[in-house]
Amino acid sequence: MAVGLNLLFFAFLAVILGTSQSNLYDMLVSNAIAQGVLFFCVVVIPFLITRRMSFVDIAWPFGVALIGAHILMMGDADPVRQTVVGAVYLFIGLRMGLGALTMAKTTGVIFKYEFPRYDYRRTMLDQSGSKFTNAHMLGEAVAQGFANMTVLAVPGFLIATSSIEGISVWEYVGLGLWGLAYLCESVADGQKMYFISKNPKGVCNIGLWKYSRHPNYFSEWLVWTGIVVATLPSWLAIQSVETPLVWISLGICALFASVMLYITLVYLTGAKPAEYYSVQRRAGYKEYQETTNMFFPWFPKNR
Repeated sequence: MAVGLNLLFFAFLAVILGTSQSNLYDMLVSNAIAQGVLFFCVVVIPFLITRRMSFVDIAWPFGVALIGAHILMMGDADPVRQTVVGAVYLFIGLRMGLGALTMAKTTGVIFKYEFPRYDYRRTMLDQSGSKFTNAHMLGEAVAQGFANMTVLAVPGFLIATSSIEGISVWEYVGLGLWGLAYLCESVADGQKMYFISKNPKGVCNIGLWKYSRHPNYFSEWLVWTGIVVATLPSWLAIQSVETPLVWISLGICALFASVMLYITLVYLTGAKPAEYYSVQRRAGYKEYQETTNMFFPWFPKNR
C-alpha cells in the first residue's frame, strides 16, 4: 500500500504542476519543497534512528498549518475567501500539532515510545509475512508528506487562487459543514473524557458514542469533506483555462482529500487499530460492536 500511495501522489504532483495558472504553480512548488524538508527532518531521520512512526503525528499537522500559511501569504483570491480558508487550515494544523506536542511531553508517546495504532500496523504487517516492515512503515509515513503536497493542499490552493467574485453557496455549505463537524468532534471528545473519568475501564456509549463507535473520527472526516465541498465552484471556474488532463486531475486530487481521510481514519490509524485493542482490554466492547455502527452514525441495533 505504501508504494502505491506514494506513486499515486507523485503522479498527481507531476500532472498538476502542468497548471497554466502561475500563482497556483508557485504555491504547489513552494509547498512541496517545504513539506519535503519538514518530513525529512521530523519523520525520516527520527524513524531511521528510533524505528518509530509516531513522529508523523507531529509532521503531518504542522504540514497542514504550512498549507494554511502558503494560502495566507501567496493566495490572490477575494481577501475574505483567502483569509477564511487559510485560517481553517492553520486552525486544523496547529490544533492537532500543538496537541501532539503536549501529549508527547506529558506522556512520553512519540519521543519515548510508539502510539498503539502504529504498533498495530507493525503487527499486521508482520502477520502478513512482510519482509520489509520498517521500509513499509516509513513509506506510509512519507506518503502523508506527499498527501500534504497534493490532495490535502489542492482544495485550499484552488480556493485561494480563485478569480470568482463573492462567496458561493457551495462555499457557505462546505465551510458550514466544516464548522459543524469541528463542533461535533469537540463534543465527542468531551463526552469521552467525561465518561472515562467516571468509568476508566468501561465502554463509552453515551451521547454521540451511542450512534457511532468513532464519532470523533467521523467528524474529522467531515471536516475535510466540508473543505472539498467548498472547493467545487473554484474548480469549475478554471475549466476553461486548464487542459482537460490537468483540470480533471485537480478535481480528483481535491476529491481524494475526503477519500484518503476516510481510508486513514477507518483502516490505517483510526477505527480498526483502536478496536483491535479495545476488544482485548474492555469487557463489553464486543457487544458494543454488535449494536453500534463503526463509523457512520445510525440508531443502535436491537439485540
